[in-house]
Amino acid sequence: MTLPSLAEIEQLAAARGLLLRLQVKQALAVTTLRVVVARPRQGQGPLLLGELKGWALPLLAGLQLDTMRVQGTDTQGVGALIWAATFAWALEATPCRSARLLAIRDNDQQHRRLVRYFRQLGFEPVREVGAAAMDLPLRLVWGGAGLLMRGDITAGLERIRRRL
Repeated sequence: MTLPSLAEIEQLAAARGLLLRLQVKQALAVTTLRVVVARPRQGQGPLLLGELKGWALPLLAGLQLDTMRVQGTDTQGVGALIWAATFAWALEATPCRSARLLAIRDNDQQHRRLVRYFRQLGFEPVREVGAAAMDLPLRLVWGGAGLLMRGDITAGLERIRRRL
């Protein structure tokens, strides 16, 4: 079975009555990315249901994922659409084939939930990012301590396709 394209994922969102949009900006060799899913509302602006922010460098391991948030009611499938769109975009528009993210450690219970969630998407632990001097650059990038994880983008899209 072939992987869904970004256009197909956008059509799937539209069939569910949702707007899926990517905001991509290029600055030198860094491409910033914001993926949003919203629900249109009559006579008002769309209601934001979820978003993911990240950036890509033109490298095989260049996709860096930062903030992922789903909010509000009736959000089933929003996270899957965001992940699928992110992975499809990376495969179609960048040389990136693996992604990194930080399962932030705000509190232990939430951290365990994040690690479990990211593992379901195919991310594997790389190393803990803590208070050591060598961790300072990563803490500045991601804004905190936690578990640095890496995942294969193609495998992630294959996994998330089942949830669409």
